[in-house]
Amino acid sequence: MRHKSRHAASLHAEGTGAARFGALRLEGITRRFGNNTVLSGLDLEIQQGEFLALLGPSGCGKTTALNCIAGLLPLTAGRVWLGERRIDLLPPEQRGFGMVFQNYALFPHLTVGENVDFGLRMHGIRGSQAEELVRAALEMVRLADRAADRPAQLSGGQQQRVAIARALAFQPEIILMDEPLSNLDAKLRLEMRTEVRRLHQKMGLTTVYVTHDQEEALSLADRIVVLESGLVRQMGSPEDVYTHPVSPYVAGFMGYRNVFDLDVVSANGSRVRLAEPGLELTGVGDAPSGRATVAMRPEDLSPDGAGTNSIEVEVVVIEYRGRELHAEGTTSGGRQLHFVSERRLAPGDRATLRIVPERVLVFSAPVGDPAAAEAPHPTMGATA
Repeated sequence: MRHKSRHAASLHAEGTGAARFGALRLEGITRRFGNNTVLSGLDLEIQQGEFLALLGPSGCGKTTALNCIAGLLPLTAGRVWLGERRIDLLPPEQRGFGMVFQNYALFPHLTVGENVDFGLRMHGIRGSQAEELVRAALEMVRLADRAADRPAQLSGGQQQRVAIARALAFQPEIILMDEPLSNLDAKLRLEMRTEVRRLHQKMGLTTVYVTHDQEEALSLADRIVVLESGLVRQMGSPEDVYTHPVSPYVAGFMGYRNVFDLDVVSANGSRVRLAEPGLELTGVGDAPSGRATVAMRPEDLSPDGAGTNSIEVEVVVIEYRGRELHAEGTTSGGRQLHFVSERRLAPGDRATLRIVPERVLVFSAPVGDPAAAEAPHPTMGATA
């Protein structure tokens, strides 16, 4: 047991280059493919030891950003700094980053140990030093007893842990992860989420993590960057982005499934009264004239809840989710609303939904604002 702990401790103590850099800085990172700008002027500073998530739907530029950091894609414009060292002109193998891909990228004809060792060989590490690093890396991901197995003998979660071990084995300064859990089933995703966070904390890693799953980003990251069409729409702590989205786009991506425009009736400070046929709401936020966008979470909108806002709906669809029912109802004016109920309902039932004004976010949005019209409404764990 002491022998095992010594190897793991060695990787922990020496593995991340914690004293070798202060921050990874992106300055005006831009990437174009022909006339298509996929990433536009990204400025970002990632602190040593931080877990940063790049969050957004397919095509938003998050994987492009990661590949630019890794050196797998050349920059159209901008610079990348690791501490005081400019690295965007260096080839990938000289940047010192570990990378974990969505599809594991394991060699089926090699054993687990040989797959991890292959990554070390790419960095010129061989012999007894490589053997010790392979052993330490597999101990960190709790697969030391599977070193002689082939990838096909492992579960999807175990294969991804081998890929993580390979990325950690050569003791990188930063580890980059591109949708590493998206190919796993729901149970394995939860298990691996815990594993990724455990390794980050235990080893003091600096991690840049790409995901389209808002729950994954919230549970793992110290800071979240929400991207849309190659632009940063919001950056902040998970709590800040979840509780205070700055736009309908971010609200839609952070679980506010009810995002739509209403007419502004009146405004008093931050309190805004809005309406359409069959629906009247008081919310908080901007106080525009004409039209505004409102955003509400299904879990804040409930026939079992409290609040001065009262909305009559006819239940259309019911989804059983254990202790709660997730439902869709329609107002007399035809507006569809997603809500949560703790009591049984059936299609055709009438329900009075309630929500407190503080949970109704109001954003300035002129008629036809594409941000309001196109705000994404992903479910937890949705695929890209």
